[in-house]
Amino acid sequence: MALNRNEVPQNLKWNTSHIYETPELWESDYSFVENNLDFSKYQGYLNNANNIFDCMEAINKVMFKLEKLYVYASMRSDEDLRDNANKALLSRAQLLFVKFSSSISFVRPELTSLSEEMLVSLANDPLLKDYDYTLKSILKAKPHVLSAETEKVLAMGGQVFSGFSDIFRMINNADIEFPVIKTKDGEVTVSHGVYGMLLYDEDRSVREEAFKKYYACFKKVLNTITANYAGLVNKDVFLARARNYSSCVEKALCEEDVSRTVYDNLLESVNANLDALHHYTRQKKTALNLDEMHMWDFYVPIVEEAQIKLEYEDAFKLVKQGLMPLGEEYQNLLQEAHDNGWIDVLETPGKRSGAYSTGAYGFKHPYVLLNYQQTTSDIFTIAHELGHAMHTYYSNKNQPQEKADYRIFVAEVASTVNEVLLLKHLLNTSTDLRLKKYLLSYYTDMIKSTLFRQTMFAEFEYISHTAVENGIPLTSDYLCGEYLKLNQKYYGEDIVSDTEISWEWARIPHFYNSFYVYKYATGIISAISIAERILTEGETAVNDYKKFLSSGGSNSPVELLKIAGVDLTDKKAYNVAMKSFKDALDEFDKIKL
Repeated sequence: MALNRNEVPQNLKWNTSHIYETPELWESDYSFVENNLDFSKYQGYLNNANNIFDCMEAINKVMFKLEKLYVYASMRSDEDLRDNANKALLSRAQLLFVKFSSSISFVRPELTSLSEEMLVSLANDPLLKDYDYTLKSILKAKPHVLSAETEKVLAMGGQVFSGFSDIFRMINNADIEFPVIKTKDGEVTVSHGVYGMLLYDEDRSVREEAFKKYYACFKKVLNTITANYAGLVNKDVFLARARNYSSCVEKALCEEDVSRTVYDNLLESVNANLDALHHYTRQKKTALNLDEMHMWDFYVPIVEEAQIKLEYEDAFKLVKQGLMPLGEEYQNLLQEAHDNGWIDVLETPGKRSGAYSTGAYGFKHPYVLLNYQQTTSDIFTIAHELGHAMHTYYSNKNQPQEKADYRIFVAEVASTVNEVLLLKHLLNTSTDLRLKKYLLSYYTDMIKSTLFRQTMFAEFEYISHTAVENGIPLTSDYLCGEYLKLNQKYYGEDIVSDTEISWEWARIPHFYNSFYVYKYATGIISAISIAERILTEGETAVNDYKKFLSSGGSNSPVELLKIAGVDLTDKKAYNVAMKSFKDALDEFDKIKL
């Protein structure tokens, strides 16, 4: 039975007094921010280095405290979601953020209106060295910024442009009528969460019924979802053309400061290595001893979970052992996190579920929320979230405020590096063949889901947007047909691509954040390449990796990854990840239980 929060030992809870020792200090910062939201004296005067510097410094001084206010309130709320006082604190911080965002909305348009020559000069001015990447990013975006009047019109359309995602959420969460099926435990409603669990059911007839009836729900509303998704893609095409981009994918990547070559390399490399995914599919079919494998069989584990049941303290020690290749300094920071209130460990009533890492530039250190259980998966979660925490720690320690926050493109790299290193450690030290086989299956499942499946999604997005750019209407027949062909191509002949799978695109919420999913794939490719380099090259690779962790958002994410030895503009990193996947599949085949 879960302990109440006041019963949890202090060494297993994060220490938020490192942020604010008393409620009065939070209120003091709140008052400071509330009373310093007027930046209007700078409006119309951002035309020289001194004025820009003064404005940016004033904004960052407020932002420094505002981030502390917000993250602290969010953390306290997550300790017990039932606590109304902390909910009120979070609501106040959120409203303050809205006011702040409105008060600085003039800055970027005003800087963008400067001439290219002026922006180049400002980016090279020593006074603005902390803001050089911000200015360079504005310079890159300048050709796609329109007249003030046009920008105003587009800004007015913001709520309309974002409505497609809202519509999908309503369909997906409120309007879908979920089916009921019978299992050994009685009748269950096949909701989104329950459906995922039922695909692991040992009873094949339960899996098949859940699969067919769940997708039938989406078939009933397929025309509505198609119209909504087509509207989203048409919106993307309109905005890309309005802003003078050659395509939707170019617009999405330019806004992330990512080279188009990265996207092309991903699709090309994955398509060139689909034989490895076909090997994975064939391996699963053989392990399940099926004459014919269907999509409803695809998620059944082929190795019974080999649980490493450890108390938290022992699990943490194991994680530290797995991360020893990262060196003494990294080990000391892990112990610092353990000893000094960085981590909230145990599940308690009302606590937010799942796990995450959080922090702000004004914090002494980042924080990690866990809900630890004695499972193998939860041990990997410790390593994963500490990877995020260390990335934040190094970035905040080594970068000025303006450059400390790293982009989503690289956000999952450090966490996945830790997972890969821990897995390799367990494989190299364990004598339990069943555990080794489970770990290899865990690893290949992770690569299948994060690299191959997300790339398939990315390819579908590319197909749908290119179709509209070329004047092809997005009908349900077209979208379902293209998705079915992708499923057949990716997973191969050893699995039946059932008709229902052609409707799967209609249930993927990430498609309403266009050209986002590819970052999951490039993230795991980068992480595997970095981990392999650390294990083979040692200290040199570790030093380069720490420089990457310390780089924050000081340059484009592709350039920052090059510091760690990963160049996503050529094929080497992609090949390293593919080889790692293939080697794990081969090793799995060699272990006989």
